[in-house]
Amino acid sequence: MAKKKEITVEEKLRALFDLQLIDSRIDKIRDIRGELPLEVEDLEDELAGMNTRLEKLNDGIEVVVNSISDKKNHIEESKELIKKYTKQQDNVRNNREYDSLSKEIEFQELEIELNEKHIREFNVQIEQKKIVVDETSERLKQRQEHLAHKQGELNEILAETEKEEQALINKSTDYEKKIEERLIKAYKRIRTNVKNGLAIVAIDRGASGGSFFTIPPQIQMEIAGRKKIITDEHSGRILVDIDLAKEEEEKMEKLFNKL
Repeated sequence: MAKKKEITVEEKLRALFDLQLIDSRIDKIRDIRGELPLEVEDLEDELAGMNTRLEKLNDGIEVVVNSISDKKNHIEESKELIKKYTKQQDNVRNNREYDSLSKEIEFQELEIELNEKHIREFNVQIEQKKIVVDETSERLKQRQEHLAHKQGELNEILAETEKEEQALINKSTDYEKKIEERLIKAYKRIRTNVKNGLAIVAIDRGASGGSFFTIPPQIQMEIAGRKKIITDEHSGRILVDIDLAKEEEEKMEKLFNKL
């Protein structure tokens, strides 16, 4: 049985740098989308809230309209009673009965006045609610247009990048399988801890990428030797030499162009 070939440190560094290039490209795609998905979600939530408010306002108007209808019915009932009592006054037998009916008529007239007052108040409430409904409807329309615009932007970006992003995610998974678990864990930990997600950087002009700290010449020689994995003592990033980085960037660019 043939012995499985052991992967060299240089091969590990190349595989890690390739994985970094893939993940950085995914990061770039997601940066293009930026906050758009969250903006769209927030707008959808806002519109749902505004629609709920409109429903409650319209329900409130309906309640007041029904109350006006009830008051109008009460007025008609009072008018009928006034007619009845007025007619009965023509057939009273004494002043006491006449005064009693007069009091009933007076009470019903007061009831009519009170119900008419309530109707006027209800009409004011309806007008006020309609103003709020109109304002809310106008704002809802504006927010719907804004949502449509943002959703359009998002859909356009997704159409352009979704296929590439998924292909890159699949590649990232494939490349992870080529690297031992210990290194993958370290790589992901570093990516999480650094601002731009760069866990592996090249030495450029004597300093690690994105850093102003100079790497000692002896360490630079060891990095160029590709015999062991070396990290930047300041940022914790894994370091590779610029030649290796350029070679892998050219190779991966060809891969990206095929996606």
